Amino acid sequence: MFLSVLSAAGTDPDDKTTPKPPTLEDAQEHATNAASWVEQNWSAWLGIGLRILLIVAVAVVLRVVIRRSITKLIERMNRTAQSVNGTALGGLLVNVERRRQRSQAIGSVLRSVASFLILGTAALMILGTFQINLAPLLASAGVAGVAIGFGARNLVTDFLSGVFMILEDQYGVGDSIDAGVASGEVIEVGLRVTKLRGDNGEIWYVRNGEVKRIGNLSQGWSTAGVDVTVRPDEDLEKVQATLIEVGESMAKDEPWNERLWGPVEVLGLDSVLLDSMVVRVSAKTMPGNALGVERELRWRIKRAFDAEGIRIVGGLPLQATEEAPDPSAGMAAPSAYASSTSPQSLAASPIAPPPNLAK
Repeated sequence: MFLSVLSAAGTDPDDKTTPKPPTLEDAQEHATNAASWVEQNWSAWLGIGLRILLIVAVAVVLRVVIRRSITKLIERMNRTAQSVNGTALGGLLVNVERRRQRSQAIGSVLRSVASFLILGTAALMILGTFQINLAPLLASAGVAGVAIGFGARNLVTDFLSGVFMILEDQYGVGDSIDAGVASGEVIEVGLRVTKLRGDNGEIWYVRNGEVKRIGNLSQGWSTAGVDVTVRPDEDLEKVQATLIEVGESMAKDEPWNERLWGPVEVLGLDSVLLDSMVVRVSAKTMPGNALGVERELRWRIKRAFDAEGIRIVGGLPLQATEEAPDPSAGMAAPSAYASSTSPQSLAASPIAPPPNLAK
Protein backbone atom coordinates (compact mmCIF):
# COMPACT_ATOMS: atom_id res chain seq x y z
CA MET A 1 0.00 0.00 0.00
CA PHE A 2 2.87 2.35 0.79
CA LEU A 3 4.39 1.55 -2.62
CA SER A 4 1.16 2.39 -4.40
CA VAL A 5 1.00 5.72 -2.62
CA LEU A 6 4.56 6.46 -3.59
CA SER A 7 3.84 5.51 -7.20
CA ALA A 8 0.85 7.81 -7.25
CA ALA A 9 2.99 10.55 -5.81
CA GLY A 10 5.45 10.07 -8.67
CA THR A 11 8.31 8.60 -6.64
CA ASP A 12 9.79 5.14 -6.97
CA PRO A 13 11.43 3.70 -3.81
CA ASP A 14 13.81 1.60 -5.90
CA ASP A 15 14.82 4.56 -8.02
CA LYS A 16 17.93 6.21 -6.75
CA THR A 17 17.41 9.33 -8.91
CA THR A 18 14.30 11.07 -7.57
CA PRO A 19 13.11 14.09 -9.61
CA LYS A 20 13.83 17.44 -8.17
CA PRO A 21 10.88 19.54 -7.13
CA PRO A 22 10.32 22.63 -9.28
CA THR A 23 12.19 25.56 -8.03
CA LEU A 24 11.39 29.25 -8.10
CA GLU A 25 13.78 29.77 -10.97
CA ASP A 26 11.87 27.22 -13.13
CA ALA A 27 8.54 28.89 -12.42
CA GLN A 28 10.05 32.26 -13.24
CA GLU A 29 11.41 30.91 -16.52
CA HIS A 30 8.01 29.45 -17.55
CA ALA A 31 6.28 32.71 -16.69
CA THR A 32 8.84 34.63 -18.69
CA ASN A 33 8.33 32.39 -21.74
CA ALA A 34 4.54 32.72 -21.51
CA ALA A 35 4.79 36.47 -21.14
CA SER A 36 7.12 36.73 -24.10
CA TRP A 37 4.76 34.54 -26.25
CA VAL A 38 1.79 36.68 -25.29
CA GLU A 39 3.82 39.81 -25.94
CA GLN A 40 4.78 38.54 -29.37
CA ASN A 41 1.28 37.37 -30.43
CA TRP A 42 -1.20 39.61 -28.63
CA SER A 43 -1.22 42.15 -31.40
CA ALA A 44 -2.05 39.49 -34.01
CA TRP A 45 -4.88 37.99 -31.92
CA LEU A 46 -6.18 41.42 -31.08
CA GLY A 47 -6.17 42.32 -34.78
CA ILE A 48 -8.02 39.12 -35.66
CA GLY A 49 -10.62 39.74 -32.95
CA LEU A 50 -11.15 43.34 -33.99
CA ARG A 51 -11.44 42.27 -37.62
CA ILE A 52 -14.07 39.66 -36.75
CA LEU A 53 -16.03 42.15 -34.67
CA LEU A 54 -15.87 44.67 -37.48
CA ILE A 55 -17.09 42.10 -40.05
CA VAL A 56 -19.97 40.99 -37.81
CA ALA A 57 -20.98 44.57 -37.01
CA VAL A 58 -20.93 45.66 -40.64
CA ALA A 59 -22.88 42.55 -41.72
CA VAL A 60 -25.55 43.02 -39.03
CA VAL A 61 -25.95 46.74 -39.74
CA LEU A 62 -26.05 46.20 -43.49
CA ARG A 63 -28.61 43.41 -43.14
CA VAL A 64 -30.87 45.52 -40.91
CA VAL A 65 -30.64 48.54 -43.22
CA ILE A 66 -31.40 46.53 -46.37
CA ARG A 67 -34.31 44.64 -44.78
CA ARG A 68 -35.84 47.87 -43.49
CA SER A 69 -35.41 49.52 -46.87
CA ILE A 70 -37.16 46.61 -48.57
CA THR A 71 -39.98 46.71 -45.99
CA LYS A 72 -40.50 50.45 -46.46
CA LEU A 73 -40.53 50.01 -50.22
CA ILE A 74 -43.20 47.32 -49.93
CA GLU A 75 -45.29 49.48 -47.57
CA ARG A 76 -45.07 52.39 -49.99
CA MET A 77 -46.26 50.16 -52.83
CA ASN A 78 -49.24 49.06 -50.71
CA ARG A 79 -50.13 52.66 -49.79
CA THR A 80 -50.02 53.65 -53.46
CA ALA A 81 -52.33 50.77 -54.36
CA GLN A 82 -54.80 51.74 -51.59
CA SER A 83 -54.85 55.39 -52.64
CA VAL A 84 -55.95 54.57 -56.21
CA ASN A 85 -58.40 51.84 -55.23
CA GLY A 86 -61.96 52.73 -56.15
CA THR A 87 -60.98 55.40 -58.66
CA ALA A 88 -60.95 55.32 -62.44
CA LEU A 89 -57.22 54.68 -62.36
CA GLY A 90 -57.73 51.88 -59.87
CA GLY A 91 -59.87 50.01 -62.38
CA LEU A 92 -56.91 49.77 -64.70
CA LEU A 93 -54.62 48.49 -61.95
CA VAL A 94 -54.68 45.31 -59.93
CA ASN A 95 -56.78 45.24 -56.78
CA VAL A 96 -55.40 45.90 -53.32
CA GLU A 97 -55.33 42.29 -52.16
CA ARG A 98 -53.50 41.15 -55.25
CA ARG A 99 -51.04 44.02 -54.95
CA ARG A 100 -50.50 43.27 -51.26
CA GLN A 101 -49.79 39.56 -51.77
CA ARG A 102 -47.53 40.25 -54.72
CA SER A 103 -45.54 42.86 -52.80
CA GLN A 104 -45.25 40.59 -49.75
CA ALA A 105 -43.98 37.73 -51.86
CA ILE A 106 -41.44 39.95 -53.61
CA GLY A 107 -40.35 41.45 -50.27
CA SER A 108 -39.91 38.02 -48.70
CA VAL A 109 -37.78 36.82 -51.61
CA LEU A 110 -35.64 39.98 -51.60
CA ARG A 111 -35.11 39.86 -47.83
CA SER A 112 -34.13 36.20 -47.93
CA VAL A 113 -31.71 36.74 -50.80
CA ALA A 114 -30.16 39.78 -49.09
CA SER A 115 -29.73 37.93 -45.78
CA PHE A 116 -28.18 34.92 -47.49
CA LEU A 117 -25.70 36.99 -49.46
CA ILE A 118 -24.68 39.25 -46.57
CA LEU A 119 -24.34 36.52 -43.91
CA GLY A 120 -22.67 34.10 -46.30
CA THR A 121 -20.09 36.69 -47.34
CA ALA A 122 -19.45 37.61 -43.70
CA ALA A 123 -18.91 33.95 -42.75
CA LEU A 124 -16.40 33.46 -45.55
CA MET A 125 -14.54 36.63 -44.53
CA ILE A 126 -14.37 35.46 -40.90
CA LEU A 127 -12.95 32.11 -41.96
CA GLY A 128 -10.44 33.95 -44.11
CA THR A 129 -9.17 35.92 -41.09
CA PHE A 130 -8.09 32.63 -39.45
CA GLN A 131 -5.92 31.81 -42.49
CA ILE A 132 -8.20 28.92 -43.44
CA ASN A 133 -7.93 27.73 -47.02
CA LEU A 134 -11.40 28.27 -48.47
CA ALA A 135 -10.79 26.53 -51.78
CA PRO A 136 -11.66 22.98 -50.55
CA LEU A 137 -14.67 24.35 -48.68
CA LEU A 138 -15.99 26.16 -51.73
CA ALA A 139 -15.36 23.12 -53.92
CA SER A 140 -17.25 20.87 -51.49
CA ALA A 141 -20.10 23.36 -51.31
CA GLY A 142 -20.24 23.47 -55.11
CA VAL A 143 -20.39 19.68 -55.39
CA ALA A 144 -23.06 19.51 -52.68
CA GLY A 145 -25.05 22.23 -54.42
CA VAL A 146 -24.92 20.38 -57.72
CA ALA A 147 -26.05 17.14 -56.04
CA ILE A 148 -28.91 18.89 -54.25
CA GLY A 149 -29.85 20.65 -57.47
CA PHE A 150 -30.12 17.34 -59.35
CA GLY A 151 -32.08 15.74 -56.52
CA ALA A 152 -34.51 18.64 -56.06
CA ARG A 153 -34.64 19.94 -59.63
CA ASN A 154 -38.44 19.96 -59.66
CA LEU A 155 -38.53 22.01 -56.47
CA VAL A 156 -35.97 24.44 -57.84
CA THR A 157 -37.90 24.72 -61.12
CA ASP A 158 -41.16 25.42 -59.27
CA PHE A 159 -39.48 28.04 -57.08
CA LEU A 160 -37.79 29.89 -59.94
CA SER A 161 -40.96 29.80 -62.05
CA GLY A 162 -42.95 31.21 -59.13
CA VAL A 163 -40.44 34.02 -58.63
CA PHE A 164 -40.60 35.07 -62.28
CA MET A 165 -44.41 34.81 -62.35
CA ILE A 166 -44.63 37.19 -59.40
CA LEU A 167 -41.98 39.58 -60.68
CA GLU A 168 -43.56 39.75 -64.15
CA ASP A 169 -47.09 40.04 -62.68
CA GLN A 170 -48.46 37.34 -64.96
CA TYR A 171 -51.50 36.83 -62.71
CA GLY A 172 -52.69 37.55 -59.20
CA VAL A 173 -55.42 36.86 -56.67
CA GLY A 174 -58.86 37.31 -58.20
CA ASP A 175 -57.76 36.75 -61.80
CA SER A 176 -59.45 34.16 -63.99
CA ILE A 177 -56.72 32.26 -65.80
CA ASP A 178 -56.30 29.26 -68.06
CA ALA A 179 -53.08 27.52 -67.05
CA GLY A 180 -53.40 24.61 -69.45
CA VAL A 181 -53.48 21.89 -66.80
CA ALA A 182 -56.34 23.67 -64.97
CA SER A 183 -58.43 26.82 -65.22
CA GLY A 184 -60.34 28.93 -62.73
CA GLU A 185 -60.05 31.89 -60.38
CA VAL A 186 -56.75 32.44 -58.57
CA ILE A 187 -57.23 32.35 -54.80
CA GLU A 188 -53.58 32.10 -53.72
CA VAL A 189 -50.22 32.66 -55.39
CA GLY A 190 -47.15 30.99 -53.89
CA LEU A 191 -43.55 30.57 -54.88
CA ARG A 192 -44.05 26.84 -55.48
CA VAL A 193 -47.80 26.24 -55.94
CA THR A 194 -50.67 28.32 -57.36
CA LYS A 195 -54.15 27.61 -55.98
CA LEU A 196 -57.14 27.88 -58.34
CA ARG A 197 -60.87 27.52 -57.77
CA GLY A 198 -62.68 25.89 -60.68
CA ASP A 199 -66.11 26.63 -62.09
CA ASN A 200 -67.71 23.87 -60.00
CA GLY A 201 -66.05 24.98 -56.75
CA GLU A 202 -63.14 22.53 -56.86
CA ILE A 203 -59.68 23.72 -55.81
CA TRP A 204 -56.69 23.02 -58.07
CA TYR A 205 -53.13 23.00 -56.78
CA VAL A 206 -50.92 23.71 -59.78
CA ARG A 207 -47.13 23.54 -59.51
CA ASN A 208 -45.56 26.61 -61.03
CA GLY A 209 -42.98 24.53 -62.89
CA GLU A 210 -45.73 22.63 -64.75
CA VAL A 211 -47.34 25.77 -66.19
CA LYS A 212 -46.12 26.13 -69.79
CA ARG A 213 -48.55 28.85 -70.91
CA ILE A 214 -51.01 31.12 -69.11
CA GLY A 215 -54.10 32.85 -70.46
CA ASN A 216 -55.16 35.69 -68.16
CA LEU A 217 -58.81 36.56 -68.67
CA SER A 218 -58.87 39.45 -66.16
CA GLN A 219 -56.17 41.85 -67.33
CA GLY A 220 -56.63 44.79 -69.70
CA TRP A 221 -60.25 44.51 -70.88
CA SER A 222 -62.82 41.88 -71.79
CA THR A 223 -65.24 41.51 -74.68
CA ALA A 224 -68.93 40.76 -74.22
CA GLY A 225 -70.48 39.12 -77.28
CA VAL A 226 -74.18 38.30 -77.80
CA ASP A 227 -75.66 36.46 -80.78
CA VAL A 228 -79.25 37.52 -81.53
CA THR A 229 -81.13 34.97 -83.66
CA VAL A 230 -84.19 36.33 -85.46
CA ARG A 231 -86.47 35.09 -88.20
CA PRO A 232 -85.27 35.51 -91.79
CA ASP A 233 -88.22 37.72 -92.76
CA GLU A 234 -87.52 40.41 -90.15
CA ASP A 235 -86.52 43.93 -91.17
CA LEU A 236 -82.77 44.24 -90.62
CA GLU A 237 -82.91 48.03 -90.35
CA LYS A 238 -85.46 47.80 -87.56
CA VAL A 239 -83.45 45.11 -85.80
CA GLN A 240 -80.27 47.20 -85.97
CA ALA A 241 -81.99 50.35 -84.73
CA THR A 242 -83.50 48.45 -81.79
CA LEU A 243 -80.14 46.98 -80.81
CA ILE A 244 -78.43 50.39 -80.98
CA GLU A 245 -81.14 51.90 -78.80
CA VAL A 246 -80.72 49.10 -76.25
CA GLY A 247 -76.96 49.67 -76.11
CA GLU A 248 -77.29 53.43 -75.66
CA SER A 249 -79.83 53.09 -72.85
CA MET A 250 -77.69 50.49 -71.08
CA ALA A 251 -74.61 52.71 -71.27
CA LYS A 252 -76.48 55.43 -69.33
CA ASP A 253 -77.73 53.25 -66.47
CA GLU A 254 -75.92 52.37 -63.24
CA PRO A 255 -73.71 50.34 -62.76
CA TRP A 256 -73.35 49.43 -66.42
CA ASN A 257 -71.96 52.84 -67.36
CA GLU A 258 -68.78 51.93 -65.42
CA ARG A 259 -68.58 48.34 -66.57
CA LEU A 260 -68.95 49.24 -70.24
CA TRP A 261 -65.67 50.66 -71.57
CA GLY A 262 -67.01 51.24 -75.06
CA PRO A 263 -70.28 51.55 -77.00
CA VAL A 264 -72.37 48.51 -77.77
CA GLU A 265 -71.66 47.79 -81.44
CA VAL A 266 -73.80 45.87 -83.91
CA LEU A 267 -71.21 43.98 -85.95
CA GLY A 268 -73.71 42.75 -88.53
CA LEU A 269 -74.96 39.40 -89.73
CA ASP A 270 -72.92 36.50 -88.45
CA SER A 271 -74.81 33.85 -90.41
CA VAL A 272 -77.88 33.54 -92.63
CA LEU A 273 -79.86 30.28 -92.82
CA LEU A 274 -83.17 29.22 -94.32
CA ASP A 275 -85.09 29.51 -91.07
CA SER A 276 -83.02 32.09 -89.12
CA MET A 277 -80.33 34.75 -89.23
CA VAL A 278 -77.85 35.68 -86.50
CA VAL A 279 -76.91 39.28 -85.67
CA ARG A 280 -73.69 39.75 -83.69
CA VAL A 281 -73.53 42.36 -80.89
CA SER A 282 -70.25 43.17 -79.10
CA ALA A 283 -69.05 45.55 -76.36
CA LYS A 284 -65.75 46.21 -74.56
CA THR A 285 -66.11 45.78 -70.80
CA MET A 286 -64.17 45.96 -67.56
CA PRO A 287 -61.99 42.88 -66.96
CA GLY A 288 -63.94 40.01 -65.47
CA ASN A 289 -67.38 41.58 -66.13
CA ALA A 290 -68.08 40.26 -69.62
CA LEU A 291 -70.47 37.53 -68.43
CA GLY A 292 -72.64 39.94 -66.44
CA VAL A 293 -72.80 42.40 -69.34
CA GLU A 294 -73.84 39.61 -71.74
CA ARG A 295 -76.69 38.53 -69.45
CA GLU A 296 -77.96 42.08 -69.08
CA LEU A 297 -77.76 42.64 -72.83
CA ARG A 298 -79.81 39.52 -73.51
CA TRP A 299 -82.42 40.63 -70.96
CA ARG A 300 -82.78 44.11 -72.46
CA ILE A 301 -82.74 42.87 -76.07
CA LYS A 302 -85.54 40.39 -75.36
CA ARG A 303 -87.72 43.07 -73.76
CA ALA A 304 -87.03 45.55 -76.59
CA PHE A 305 -87.81 42.96 -79.26
CA ASP A 306 -91.09 42.05 -77.58
CA ALA A 307 -92.05 45.73 -77.47
CA GLU A 308 -91.21 46.22 -81.15
CA GLY A 309 -92.87 43.00 -82.27
CA ILE A 310 -89.67 41.43 -83.57
CA ARG A 311 -89.91 37.66 -83.54
CA ILE A 312 -86.88 35.63 -82.51
CA VAL A 313 -86.20 31.99 -83.26
CA GLY A 314 -87.52 29.81 -80.46
CA GLY A 315 -90.86 31.61 -80.04
CA LEU A 316 -94.35 30.30 -80.74
CA PRO A 317 -94.50 28.09 -83.87
CA LEU A 318 -96.65 29.05 -86.82
CA GLN A 319 -100.19 27.62 -86.84
CA ALA A 320 -100.69 25.05 -89.64
CA THR A 321 -103.64 25.72 -91.99
CA GLU A 322 -106.28 22.96 -92.16
CA GLU A 323 -106.70 21.43 -95.65
CA ALA A 324 -109.93 19.87 -97.06
CA PRO A 325 -110.03 16.09 -96.89
CA ASP A 326 -109.29 14.18 -100.06
CA PRO A 327 -112.54 12.47 -101.30
CA SER A 328 -110.57 9.74 -103.03
CA ALA A 329 -108.64 8.84 -99.88
CA GLY A 330 -111.12 6.06 -98.95
CA MET A 331 -111.46 4.60 -102.45
CA ALA A 332 -109.61 1.45 -103.42
CA ALA A 333 -107.27 1.40 -106.36
CA PRO A 334 -108.81 0.18 -109.65
CA SER A 335 -108.37 -3.54 -110.31
CA ALA A 336 -108.38 -5.57 -113.53
CA TYR A 337 -110.64 -8.18 -111.90
CA ALA A 338 -113.49 -5.67 -111.62
CA SER A 339 -114.42 -6.21 -115.31
CA SER A 340 -115.85 -9.67 -116.21
CA THR A 341 -114.60 -9.44 -119.77
CA SER A 342 -111.01 -8.66 -118.89
CA PRO A 343 -108.43 -11.35 -119.68
CA GLN A 344 -107.57 -11.58 -115.97
CA SER A 345 -111.19 -12.31 -115.01
CA LEU A 346 -111.62 -14.86 -117.81
CA ALA A 347 -108.43 -16.62 -116.76
CA ALA A 348 -109.65 -16.77 -113.19
CA SER A 349 -113.18 -18.11 -113.99
CA PRO A 350 -113.78 -21.86 -113.41
CA ILE A 351 -113.58 -24.25 -116.37
CA ALA A 352 -116.98 -25.74 -117.43
CA PRO A 353 -117.20 -29.58 -117.49
CA PRO A 354 -117.60 -31.51 -120.84
CA PRO A 355 -121.19 -32.32 -122.01
CA ASN A 356 -120.81 -36.12 -121.94
CA LEU A 357 -119.75 -35.97 -118.23
CA ALA A 358 -122.76 -33.88 -117.43
CA LYS A 359 -125.05 -36.63 -118.63
